[in-house]
Amino acid sequence: MHLNPPHEGQIGLNDVSEALGIALSLVLSGNADLVAIVGLSLHVSLVALFIASLIGLPLGAALAVLRFPGRGAMTVVLSALMGLPPVVVGLFVYLMLSNSGPFGWMQLLYTPTAMIVAQCILITPIIAALTRQIIADLHEEYRDQFRSLNVPWHTASAALIWDARFSLLTVALAGFGRAIAEVGAVIIVGGNIDHLTRVMTTAIALETAKGDLALALALGIVLLLIALTVNAAAMTLRGSAARTAYA
Repeated sequence: MHLNPPHEGQIGLNDVSEALGIALSLVLSGNADLVAIVGLSLHVSLVALFIASLIGLPLGAALAVLRFPGRGAMTVVLSALMGLPPVVVGLFVYLMLSNSGPFGWMQLLYTPTAMIVAQCILITPIIAALTRQIIADLHEEYRDQFRSLNVPWHTASAALIWDARFSLLTVALAGFGRAIAEVGAVIIVGGNIDHLTRVMTTAIALETAKGDLALALALGIVLLLIALTVNAAAMTLRGSAARTAYA
């Protein structure tokens, strides 16, 4: 359902109240368009999180445990990459996947796969850097024991990752929150195509520009609920980690 855009860019209280009422009805009724957009958003972000975790967790643990030339520089670069501008990442992925780019033959531009790639690039440094910090702190407690038993670095890394699993789950949730709220990169590489690459953030931007406040508010409500759920889960896991540490 579309509302007529207000004249001269002004939105009245009646318009907002009406839009909010329609938005709540869309959420509660499980509107098909709303469900499709939310489903695609969750699919893209969860797949990106899974891939980024497969890369970031071992990378962060290795940087925490291993000692090698250039380790400090790699740590600094990794921390700096946590603040990658999303639009720059989107532009980079666009150039790589465009017809004139090195991976243009794969025809991935303006597909959910391209959006997953962009989100992976954005959240992998976050997961790796936070993992490195958590594992480094934990490694200080076990370093002498590992050294006395001559434990290989990869075995030590795996053991530390398991020991810090609750804390690392909060890291994963932070990465998921970053991914699902992303708009700049995914709109560049995804194109915001209806029923193909339209996710919650890009749909909110589009529907607001069109004046369809109801759908934009409905998507905003769902996105806010997801954010609250992620934060609640992170707090619960953090409490579980604290109880495990002092058990």
